[in-house]
Amino acid sequence: MDYSKYEPVIGLEVHAQLQTKSKLFSGDANRFGGHPNTQINPITLAHPGTLPKINKKAIEYAIKMGLACHCTIETLNCFARKNYFYPDLPKGYQISQHTTPICIGGYIPILIVGTEKKIHLNRIHIEEDAGKSIHDAIDGFTCIDYNRAGTPLIEIVTEPCIQSAEEAFQYLTEIRKLVRWIDICDGNMEEGSLRCDANISIRLKGEKQLGTKVEVKNLNSIRNVKKAIEYEVERMITLAENREPIVQQTRSFDATNDTTFAIREKEEANDYRYFPDPDLVPFFINQSTIEAIQKTMPALPNTLEQKLQHEYGLSAYDAHQLCDDKHTAAFFEATATHTRHFKAIANWMLGPLKQYLNEQGHDFNQLSLLPKTLAGIIQLVADGKLNFSTAATKLLPALITTNEDPIITAEKLNLIQVSDNNAVLEWVHQVITAMPEKVAEYKKGKKGLMGLFVGEVKKLSKGKADPKITTTVLEKILNEK
Repeated sequence: MDYSKYEPVIGLEVHAQLQTKSKLFSGDANRFGGHPNTQINPITLAHPGTLPKINKKAIEYAIKMGLACHCTIETLNCFARKNYFYPDLPKGYQISQHTTPICIGGYIPILIVGTEKKIHLNRIHIEEDAGKSIHDAIDGFTCIDYNRAGTPLIEIVTEPCIQSAEEAFQYLTEIRKLVRWIDICDGNMEEGSLRCDANISIRLKGEKQLGTKVEVKNLNSIRNVKKAIEYEVERMITLAENREPIVQQTRSFDATNDTTFAIREKEEANDYRYFPDPDLVPFFINQSTIEAIQKTMPALPNTLEQKLQHEYGLSAYDAHQLCDDKHTAAFFEATATHTRHFKAIANWMLGPLKQYLNEQGHDFNQLSLLPKTLAGIIQLVADGKLNFSTAATKLLPALITTNEDPIITAEKLNLIQVSDNNAVLEWVHQVITAMPEKVAEYKKGKKGLMGLFVGEVKKLSKGKADPKITTTVLEKILNEK
């Protein structure tokens, strides 16, 4: 079966819950994890006579995302009713934007094999979330929790321009990073605050017309999106090669075996009978509002990556890793005000500090070690008073909560390296005297034994012998005839 003659065409719809204090059209608390049906009121439950009121902060957050994605912000906006019945939709319709999305166009850059590609957006629009149906709480019954109903969402819709599961994976990774970076969504896919639907089709390479698409709904992890796309592309190519029809339908993903299955034939947009919501007047966003929001925006990851490369001389890889989230980048820049050993900062942050934080389940904004303290540790290593290994395994744990002066702590712990040639020479002589057979092998050409000798001197000195001086002294003695 020739898979190479086909190309996938993928578009993604990402729903991001906005972390406002209240819901989109009512004063109910907007938070995850409350006891069922405790974050509701008559507006959420669509009682007769209740009227919605727009959450201004949700509009601001949508504009922030639009600016971050290089979109055009629509000045005249209105809401529409999207009509469909489902038990967890109290009103029998969902309030959304239809003909006037708040953000139009735009793009998000991703890196694929070191090359930047822009994933172009069609739109970003605002809508409310539905409630949640729970099928396994009581045997034989479906329970409804309306706590989530009315939660503000933005839906970020790409053009059908994604060409592989890997591109989709990288795009979603950037989306999650971006919503966290600008503080509009926590990006937690496990809790449903970020969800993705994937529209997938295939066509012969060189063709312009789009093929029949399927939509895989409610994918709740970036890995699952990738797996679902890989499975669907293979399934559709197999159908095409066997001359079987590809049916337009909605499918779901089974994470237990990484496959998809059909749940219904796809509805068309006119099935929803969109019309303007008569209870919500159109709203106008003026340019001064957009400019005011723009001034509150932090430097975005791509901009900061360029800065770390050009101003601090970091590699593209290090810069990308340090800009994985806003707090990591901020910690780097704060440390860089105390030392000019910029590469060393990156090495410490992406090595020992990241390992420590992963073990604790924390981020850099929760790190108790101060940037100034890290700079002090780096300086001790740069001055040759401490080797990296000792600093990382012994000094760092002692300082991570105390933030004492690194040199004082290092002296208390008796960690300062001995750079006295006479002391190092004595340790070297002891090691060589104790290992005559290995010395003979080294002299016969087995130069790889140098690491063994250095390690033995390190043990004998309890880590205090300067490795560089140790190596120099060993080479001088061992190479003597």
